[in-house]
Amino acid sequence: MAKDFSTMEDSNRSSNPDIHQVIAASRRRFLQGGAALSLATVLAPLAGCASLGAAQPKLGFKGIPVGMGDKLVVPEGYVATSLAPWGEAVGIPGNMPAFKTDGSNTADEQAVQMGMHHDGLAFFALEGSRRGLLAINHEYTDDGLLHVGGFRNMNLEKVRKSQNAHGLSVIEVELKNQQWQMVRPSRYARRLPMSAPFSVGGPAAGHPLMRTAADPEGRTVLGTLNNCASSKTPWGTYLSGEENFAFYFGGADKPTPDQSRWGARKDGLYAWEKHDARFDLKQNPNEYHRFGWVVELDPMDPTSTPIKRTALGRAAHEGAWVGVTKDGRAVVYSGEDARFEYIYKFVSRDKIAPAGKGLTQAQANKELLDHGTLYVARFDADGRGQWLPLVHGQGPLTAANGFADQGEVVIKARQASDLLGGTKMDRPEWLTIDPDSGWVYCTLTNNSQRGEPGKPGVDAANPRVNNVMGQIIRWKDEGDFDGRRFEWNLMVLAGDPANERAEAKGNINGDIYACPDGIAFDQRGVLWIQTDTHATQMYKGELARVGNNQMLACDPVTGETRRFLTGPTNCEVTGVDLTPDGTTMFISIQHPGETPTDRSDPADPAKFSNWPDYTPGGRPRSSTVAIRKKDGGVIGT
Repeated sequence: MAKDFSTMEDSNRSSNPDIHQVIAASRRRFLQGGAALSLATVLAPLAGCASLGAAQPKLGFKGIPVGMGDKLVVPEGYVATSLAPWGEAVGIPGNMPAFKTDGSNTADEQAVQMGMHHDGLAFFALEGSRRGLLAINHEYTDDGLLHVGGFRNMNLEKVRKSQNAHGLSVIEVELKNQQWQMVRPSRYARRLPMSAPFSVGGPAAGHPLMRTAADPEGRTVLGTLNNCASSKTPWGTYLSGEENFAFYFGGADKPTPDQSRWGARKDGLYAWEKHDARFDLKQNPNEYHRFGWVVELDPMDPTSTPIKRTALGRAAHEGAWVGVTKDGRAVVYSGEDARFEYIYKFVSRDKIAPAGKGLTQAQANKELLDHGTLYVARFDADGRGQWLPLVHGQGPLTAANGFADQGEVVIKARQASDLLGGTKMDRPEWLTIDPDSGWVYCTLTNNSQRGEPGKPGVDAANPRVNNVMGQIIRWKDEGDFDGRRFEWNLMVLAGDPANERAEAKGNINGDIYACPDGIAFDQRGVLWIQTDTHATQMYKGELARVGNNQMLACDPVTGETRRFLTGPTNCEVTGVDLTPDGTTMFISIQHPGETPTDRSDPADPAKFSNWPDYTPGGRPRSSTVAIRKKDGGVIGT
């Protein structure tokens, strides 16, 4: 999601150490002769991607220059095609309204069209690598583009349209004549906006803090909000993280301590609370607890109800990613995209079940993520770390401290992590797991409050006041993915090694970038990195060097980072998956042309961008993009 850094949530007032204090302590321990590991292991970020073994170089394409124009650029020999932009009908039989370039589509029409601001996605094969389903997140809306008249004079109909442009989409796609296209109509096509029912699973299901007048049982929530990153589970389902849900609520004139800890606001960013009582904290305080979860969707079953998996904890979830233990249990890693918040891990109680007895594998594992143990990460100064269990009755997580049961622990996961001493991180966003080594990588996109009064200052691993460039951290659990201890280090500091300004200097080996966000390994072991600087609007001097947001490939063996794609003006490059044969890559281009004022200024919607249509008088449209080599070969070779 595009971030106006001045309004981002920062609600962690605990005394827990943050990752930079941990690194500084590690440096002191080394200088005093007491470090368990070498200084280089913990403090010296690796030159690009760390070499973990010998192999042939993996990058076979010619890197491209920094991007500046309103266009999407890929290397020589590649072609990128806009596949499913905002407003296209998803393909529900008998209900496929056309997109209107003037913004006059109704709320009901928007409910069956592609939502706004595509983010995480995943490909589910139906016929190998030539036909399948794409599940896609729609993170938020730009009301200046969504409505005739923009954000001005908001009313219930505009709020309904905004709500219907959120949520999830499932579309069917196929490769015809070497080009991907949507299949419409399709029996798989679905839209899951704010009116769609979601079940609640896990320890918070039916909890008093989840009950509302509209849902006195506390087991069904309408809609999913601010869905950011996503992943595909080994049993064939889609995991989607509900991120900055606090932005949608208002009315907190005097927020409760719980609301304050979760960033409650007097006025929501979208004015929903003024027209929909669900989002008024005074009228419906428990509705606030019903968002911030990891959602699981079975895209292959269009009749299935998606489930909010509360055992994974409530947070400003960027997303969730699954590893599998040697004995077959699921381990789900997640972080929350907020300043000084936490990284989590969930270990399932049961093993992943196979398909059988008339059930698909997704159906056989319908309750897998409802039972297990949730942990928060503590990064120690010696290059080691611990996973601290968020279990009711253990340590400080008792009724005396405000946790009546496990349901309250997961609903108040931040408060529980505060008490346990989890390490405060710098906006942990996407994660990915190296299938060869078992190392888990996490992007820490930036923290614009670095060095401000009362906030952590510079240290050996973050030698810059106002950390606008971000970094990537990684860890490996001891023994197996369910290990309670881990080792960790910093993979890279983003930025330009040639920059004379300390706060913008990086140690990248190869093409430079800033603000790493999306991240994923492909089938060949290439690490793909996507960026979200929110372009040059905020930090023109430093971020101008890295240009438009981009996607890069990193070879973990040689350490080289090579620029593969640059996006149109002011977009974010996000979401990534490949077909099983690796010959097609799907990504999302989010909020092309957006500026911090676009939401309230509808006067010229194409002022900054008109991608991908370039239609006179048209509007920029977020879109899924399919990328292929012209010779049909494997992406990146």
